[in-house]
Amino acid sequence: MKRLAPVFILIAGSLWGIMGIFVRKLGNYGFSSIQIASLRIMGGAVIFVAVTALYDKDKLRIRLRDIGWFIGLGVLSILMFTVCYFTTISMASLSVAAILLYTAPVMVMLMSLVLFHEKLDTRKVIALGLAFTGCILVTGMVGGGRISLAAVGFGLMSGFGYGLYSILGTFALRKYSPVTVTTYAFLCGGAGALFVCRPGDMAEKIAAAQDKGRLVLLIFLTAFITAVLPYLFYTIGLSYVKASSASIMASIEPVVATIAGVAVFHEGMTGASFAGVVLVLAAIVLLNLPAGRSRALAGMIGQNFHSNKK
Repeated sequence: MKRLAPVFILIAGSLWGIMGIFVRKLGNYGFSSIQIASLRIMGGAVIFVAVTALYDKDKLRIRLRDIGWFIGLGVLSILMFTVCYFTTISMASLSVAAILLYTAPVMVMLMSLVLFHEKLDTRKVIALGLAFTGCILVTGMVGGGRISLAAVGFGLMSGFGYGLYSILGTFALRKYSPVTVTTYAFLCGGAGALFVCRPGDMAEKIAAAQDKGRLVLLIFLTAFITAVLPYLFYTIGLSYVKASSASIMASIEPVVATIAGVAVFHEGMTGASFAGVVLVLAAIVLLNLPAGRSRALAGMIGQNFHSNKK
């Protein structure tokens, strides 16, 4: 399982990367960003509870004093991150939304230094630099792209909320299984969503849809593919991989988001975007090389950087 952990994290990042497709399709039905986020989270909560209750009821047992961890995971992380990310998607391209989301690895690495006393080695610093630079290139922002101040604000808030999941999840996983953590995180997030999604208006839009069956299927697939599966995979991976490394590896998401934007919505992809994809993949490879090889490669990159600087 430890060997598969990086694969699980990459799968999670890839599934998150196609989230924009579902967001825009649900947006065509008139749902707001907050309502789409709420449908995703509440749908995920229903699926998690139903499956867990059916196959392993013991996973639903928690201590009441630990509920704070799950409220933090569900409301401060999943709900806030999803609402802010979906809002950014409605204001900018999928790739721009993804790069702003991926300020998260920086936040996670800094918080991990303080909370978990993780060592800031050369490999992590270089991998973080490669991933973040790659994400910037992917957006095309260096080529003169423009983005509104509001989109930047929502994007940065989505990055903070996303990063918070790695931190709070690490604490929760010390006591509970990945299934328990994700189930209660979504339950709390779903409960919080009820206060902000205007349920009555949302129900009216579902009732008014001419193709209700298709809409219900779309809501289910949005919850299952972009919430249940990726969060479960990421939480399992987080059990075996340090929070800072997991957050960097999940940087595969903007790569997938960019490819999805090009393939589905015909968004442009420049040479800089392609270079960004290569840099993100290089960061992931660096983090997953055997310790000896990764240190040697990181050392070579570091030496070249210093010599060029001189």
